[in-house]
Amino acid sequence: MAKKKTTPKSSNVKTPKILLPNRFAWFLIFVGVVGLIASTVLTIDKLHVLKDPNFNPACNINPIFSCGSVMKTKQAEIAGVPNTVVGLMAFPALMTVGVVMLFGARMNKRFWQLFQAVALGGLAGVVYLFFQGVYRINALCIYCLSVWIVGLALNWYTLLWNLSENFIVLPKKISTFKDWAISHHADVLVTIYLLLIFAILNHFWYYFGPLLGLQ
Repeated sequence: MAKKKTTPKSSNVKTPKILLPNRFAWFLIFVGVVGLIASTVLTIDKLHVLKDPNFNPACNINPIFSCGSVMKTKQAEIAGVPNTVVGLMAFPALMTVGVVMLFGARMNKRFWQLFQAVALGGLAGVVYLFFQGVYRINALCIYCLSVWIVGLALNWYTLLWNLSENFIVLPKKISTFKDWAISHHADVLVTIYLLLIFAILNHFWYYFGPLLGLQ
């Protein structure tokens, strides 16, 4: 007796609008624009600082949010090259990917896997610079923060894009993570942001506490 063929159960999880090709393309462009603006402003300010060590960037808001303090540290450079130069190269490339997607280009699995790997490399840089800024330099740059915020979102939604398009396939034991992550995509990202805010407030409470009248 022939066995009855069974079809795999389809997921009932609704795909978030941001993971639709055109929406995801606009998301990549948005991240690229934010990152490029931040990188450009910081590069210009860095040049001013190199010319005049006493230059006071407009983003020096207070002792904690002080771009000038961060710019003068060794963590602000890679082999003598300002981190912002990396941004000037990376973010236009990101925007280009978004634009060609809007024009109908559909890159293959290998491209998106490589894209994910590069994004993860950027995320490693974000984690490193966040740790250095908060716990070693004891100062933060608001433009850097904007890059970190969009960088985290980029990694998260790129992962969800790759999972939803089956460019990255999870092992069966954790395959349910895909549906859960897509269903709670915004919750996860907001939670990460709140944890980072908590880390900043906790470390700099000596400054923010009195300002909020809680110390």
